[in-house]
Parts: sequence; C-alpha cells; structure tokens
Amino acid sequence: MNKPLAANSVLVSAAAFVIVVAGMKASTQLLMPFLLAIFIAVLCAPLMMWLKSKRVPPTVAVLLVVSMLSLLVVTFGTVIGSSLSSFYQDLPSYEEKFQQQEQAAVVWLQGMGVEVSDSLMVDYVDPGAAMKMVAKVFSGLGGVLTDTFLILFSVIFILLEASGFPDKVRRALGNQTLALDHFQSFSDSVQRYLLIKTLVSIATGLCAGIALTLLGVDYAILWALIAFMLNFIPNIGSIIAAVPPMLIAMIQLGPMTSLVIAFIYMIINTVFGSIIEPRYLGRSLGLSTLVVFVSLVFWGWIFGPVGMLLSIPLTMMVKIGLENSEKNRWLAVLLGH
Repeated sequence: MNKPLAANSVLVSAAAFVIVVAGMKASTQLLMPFLLAIFIAVLCAPLMMWLKSKRVPPTVAVLLVVSMLSLLVVTFGTVIGSSLSSFYQDLPSYEEKFQQQEQAAVVWLQGMGVEVSDSLMVDYVDPGAAMKMVAKVFSGLGGVLTDTFLILFSVIFILLEASGFPDKVRRALGNQTLALDHFQSFSDSVQRYLLIKTLVSIATGLCAGIALTLLGVDYAILWALIAFMLNFIPNIGSIIAAVPPMLIAMIQLGPMTSLVIAFIYMIINTVFGSIIEPRYLGRSLGLSTLVVFVSLVFWGWIFGPVGMLLSIPLTMMVKIGLENSEKNRWLAVLLGH
C-alpha cells in the first residue's frame, strides 16, 4: 500500500517541479528584474546597516545607498555604451584586417608545402562568432538595463523592509528555531558570497585592464569591464571574457601579443579564482562542483545571462529550502559536497 503512495508522491513532486520551471520560464521578463533587485539589496544591506549603526535614519540610509548605486549604474552604463558604440563602428575594419591576416597565413602555409585552399580558413575561422557570443551575453544584460527604474524602486522598498524582516520571519515561523537558523545561515552565506565575488571581480577587472593598457590593446577599459561582469558567471565567465581582447590583440598587435594576453588572463584567473576566492569562501557555499556547473546551465536557460550571474545564490536558496523539509532533505544532501 505504501509503494503506490510513494510512487504517487514522486509523480506529484515531478509534475510540480515541471509546472514551476515552466512558470518561471514563461514569466522571465517579470521575475528577472525582481530577482536582480533582491540580490542587489542583499549586497547593499551591510552598507545600510553600517549607516544605521552611525545613527543615520533608515530612510536617509536607503536614499544614500540607492544614490550611490544609481551613480555606479549611470557611470557603468555610460562607459560601456560609449565603448561598445565605438567598437561596433571599428568592427568592420578589424574584420578586414583579420581576413588579410588569414590570407597571409594561407600564403605562408602554401609556401611551406602545406596544401590549403584560399577559402578554407575563411570558411572555418570566424572571428565574428566569438564576438557575437559576447554580444549576446551583453544584449541579455543590456535588456535588464531597460528595467533600471523598476529594479531601483524594488531595491528601495526591499531595503526599507530589511530592518523589520527578521522579526516578520520569527512571527511567521513561531518557535521553529531550526528554520530561523537556516534562514539566517542562508542570508549570511549569500551576503558573504556576493561580497567576496564582487571584490574578486573588481580585482580581476582592474588587473586585466592594467595589463591590456600597458600592452596597448584597444578598448582596454571595455575588456576590463567585461572581465569584471563575466567573472560572476562560474566556470566559463572568465574564459569568455578573455576571447575578445585576445582577438583584438591578434589583429592589432600580432599573435604573440595575443598569446601573452592569454597567459596573463590565465595567471589572473588562477590567482583570484583558484587561490584567493576559495581561501575566503572556503566550503561555505555548500555546493558540489557538478551542481555549480549544472545550476549555471539550468538558471541560464531559464533567465538568460542574468540567471548565469545569479546561478549560485539561486541554487543556495533552493538547497536551504530543501534542508527545511524532512521529505526533501536527501535532495539537499545530493546538492552538497
């Protein structure tokens, strides 16, 4: 008798999962700005709490934090917008130079006795493909900028509610101390992850920008900003960020400089991604490497580039929710180390 009930429970859970995922996928345009607002508010919360500890009124503290955030967004958007505009204007000349280098490579290979048709490299080596991949990521992130006011207003209201939210959770959960501890643990883990990830991403972008500027690569500031933003995407973000400056350097300064840039990016990502970041984050994420990669693909499929940026916090939220359920705690164990 228990087996049919267990089978029905599994089927109901699977059906509920499919319905929830389909609902999130269908309402991406609505959910994405609010999710981004929640995690921006989580990132800004420590600063607001510090201002309140200095006896700054809550409303004034929120306005100060949001004003600083707005200034950053405007500056960030202006630099990226102007750089991308100039880059797209110069893109045809870069493609022409790259085709000339392709033809020169074909002539050199033919001179070495290697049979290569003139159209072979043109057909199979497409520098625009990598640029289109990065452009697709930025178009997704750029779409979020159209919801800037909605995101900022959401951040304002979330921060205004933040101080009283723990009391509301206590009243809602009653004496469920374990659930409260899980909620506090989740909040602290997400704050710690986002703060450390932001600092590491800033350092990554600065190092990349300085190196590219010293080498004389065009649009070094743009590539530094790309390195900063894409560093939030686990596993593949730093790899994608290295492709555009390598291609531009190969066209502008030659293949040796491109290899030097690849080596520099490898060092930067090894130092920050494999040494510094794990040292400060440790095992606090509580997620296995496989789960991190699968969550990147899953949330990226649902919410696009923004889902990739928020894949780890969203998965941590799911894991904490599963840990609070006796029936589903085994799933939380599978998601962990």
